[in-house]
Amino acid sequence: MAQPLHPSHPLQDNSPTAGRTPFVLLLAGAGIGGLLVLGALALWFHYGTQMFFEMIRTGFAACF
Repeated sequence: MAQPLHPSHPLQDNSPTAGRTPFVLLLAGAGIGGLLVLGALALWFHYGTQMFFEMIRTGFAACF
């Protein structure tokens, strides 16, 4: 008799790292987001408000 391709009961992952991937991705995303905010603040403090917004506006204009 032929065996089904997929078992009726899914296999469970009992390894120590099971379920950690979403948490690691969340931490990586938060870290990248934090670096972007820190970079934006560094540019703001270095160039001043007017120059910062002018650079942002020029960047958007170049994209579209």
